[in-house]
Amino acid sequence: MAAEMAALAGISVDLFDSMPSVGRKFLLAGKGGLNLTHAEGFPHFIGRYRERQSVLEAHLRDFDAAAVREWAASLGIQTFVGSSQRVFPLEMKAAPLVRAWLKRLRSLGVRFHVRHCWQGWNDSGHLMFGTPAGPLAFHAVAVVMALGGGSWPRLGSDGAWCPLLASRGVRVRSLRPANCGFDLSWSPHFSERFAGTPVKPVVAYLPDSPEGQCGEFVITRTGIEGSLVYALSARLRDLIDLHGYADLELDLAPDRKQEGIFQSLRKPHQGLSLSNRLKRGAGLDAVKIGLLRERLTQDELADSERLATTIKHLPLRLNAVRPLDEAISSAGGVDFASLDEQLMVRELPGLFCAGEMLDWEAPTGGYLLTACLATGRTAGLGAARWMADHAGL
Repeated sequence: MAAEMAALAGISVDLFDSMPSVGRKFLLAGKGGLNLTHAEGFPHFIGRYRERQSVLEAHLRDFDAAAVREWAASLGIQTFVGSSQRVFPLEMKAAPLVRAWLKRLRSLGVRFHVRHCWQGWNDSGHLMFGTPAGPLAFHAVAVVMALGGGSWPRLGSDGAWCPLLASRGVRVRSLRPANCGFDLSWSPHFSERFAGTPVKPVVAYLPDSPEGQCGEFVITRTGIEGSLVYALSARLRDLIDLHGYADLELDLAPDRKQEGIFQSLRKPHQGLSLSNRLKRGAGLDAVKIGLLRERLTQDELADSERLATTIKHLPLRLNAVRPLDEAISSAGGVDFASLDEQLMVRELPGLFCAGEMLDWEAPTGGYLLTACLATGRTAGLGAARWMADHAGL
């Protein structure tokens, strides 16, 4: 996006990528249907960026969900709004958009250099790249970096840039997992039987939070992951950082009242097993029943009142965050205090940063891609303006 904006402004642009082809992470995002953006109202949309909404608001107002859809349409990619307000291409694929985008960039004169891994600067201030042909020094008047976070090392987002920028006085916050899974203590039987099983629908509550969030998650061998967990992952991660654990409470039967469940469970059920009673009385499937067995003793399972209460208030204690290289995205990165409004590094004039390498995070649902596109647009426009004002171009 930065390359497109700069090229449209008449700037000569060279685009470097460490991978054998460009847009690999973008293509990976398309495996799930390429959720480009989210069509909810802007006040709710910007709120998804939590503590960073104030520094991202101007960029996202300039390139909001409607602008993303218009931009995609200009590339010949029509989009639609799904039932969850998520926005997808009609074809549900990333490749057609990438092809059309690269064709546009080439028509604007953008030159592509793949298998070029940025390794810092030389003594002359030129960019240094590792390439298959050996080291390369490249002089650029302005530079936009969009080097990603640290959660996809196999696609180039390995965070190797952090010490390089920090050595130049740029404030970089440590990269941490975002939209990630968590560990907790499952019994070997539960882990073996239910790993990979979705749990749905449920409502999850955080401590001291009266409002729950409805959705689904997946049991893993060591804990939990999935869309509902990702939506809460920032707060869960912060709680673990603070206390060493995070408590999560689940309503396993969100469409039923606790009293109704209790009355159904306490009725005589001659010949019915506990599992069948729970299926009939609370609508629970095998994995939800397994969760109850993980948390209650045999005596507690036989207590209808305690059982009904736990169905509506099942406690889970998460004790660790899964590693960064397993996460969908990362938190941390270049501190916005080091950047001006155009995303230029204050201490390094002519150097701009964009995308996930900046210190922000958001849940999945189109928010990640939208902010990457929006900050790329700001940085590309900023680089073009800076060159016009300071480089005589």
